[in-house]
Amino acid sequence: MRAFVVSDHGVPPKIKDLPEPVPGPGQVRIRIHACGLNFADLLMAKGTYQETPAPPFTLGMEIAGVVEALGEGVTAPALGSRVAVFEGSGGLAEAGVFSAARCVVIPDSMPFNEAAGFLVAYGTSHLALTDRARLQKGERLLVLGAAGGVGLTAVELGAAMGAEVIAVARGADKLAVAKAAGATHVIDSDTADLRAEVKALGGADVVYDAVGGDGFKAAMRATNPGGRLIVIGFASGDVPQIPANHLLVKNIDAIGFYWGGYLKWAPERLAASLADLMQMYEAGQLLPHIGAQRPLSDAADALELLRSRKVSGKVVVTI
Repeated sequence: MRAFVVSDHGVPPKIKDLPEPVPGPGQVRIRIHACGLNFADLLMAKGTYQETPAPPFTLGMEIAGVVEALGEGVTAPALGSRVAVFEGSGGLAEAGVFSAARCVVIPDSMPFNEAAGFLVAYGTSHLALTDRARLQKGERLLVLGAAGGVGLTAVELGAAMGAEVIAVARGADKLAVAKAAGATHVIDSDTADLRAEVKALGGADVVYDAVGGDGFKAAMRATNPGGRLIVIGFASGDVPQIPANHLLVKNIDAIGFYWGGYLKWAPERLAASLADLMQMYEAGQLLPHIGAQRPLSDAADALELLRSRKVSGKVVVTI
């Protein structure tokens, strides 16, 4: 089978021929139809992600496909099931073995390309906004990186939860995508005085930040007393340092959030969140946005699109 393999950290990944894997106890083999890319894939290729496998390994954390073989002790999902899976690696390949316990059966109405970009993006925003930030109807939600893979889902889910959403993104095209996803207000990150514009709108009650850098600093200064800043990631490459005295004086919370961590310490909450999201999808309340799609042979180009942040929504590789 073909797979997109990292032979060593810092060396560009390449398509290689590998033997098809055999599922072990508790695993299933999946014929992969699509793989959703995440910012963590870029970090993993460089060896800087917090959970990077030892090379060689196949990139791709988030996949969708069909179960074609069961390992010892596995009774579900059944052979032939359409599933989505989030695991550490292995997705940019024609087949892979994954933990049966992590498989989520997807609705027949959900195409594989949407399913491959669904779990992490929507799962991150749903748990972050409900479980950690405790977003309430009528609050003002500020989303930084609002046209990115996770940011756009935060806009969509925040609007669905009854928040007044302020979306921050770069350029008119991305702002239009955020507006279509439910943003009440849009701000161009390239031209705006972010703090001043957010304050003029009444300030932020909750800040959702997947970017870091100067945007986080400006957003913190525009957060209302009693507000919550939720740290999702650092797409800018700049990890901001938070002055604790600002948190104290303004009575605000800085909250860390790592969706993958719930797999280890609160899997039941993650499962409940995904079940809610699947119901919302089937009810037509969620409309996943795929910004770009490439075949496996162009996986390097797909990663470059993600790195350059030239597309809105999710980047997906079809197998």
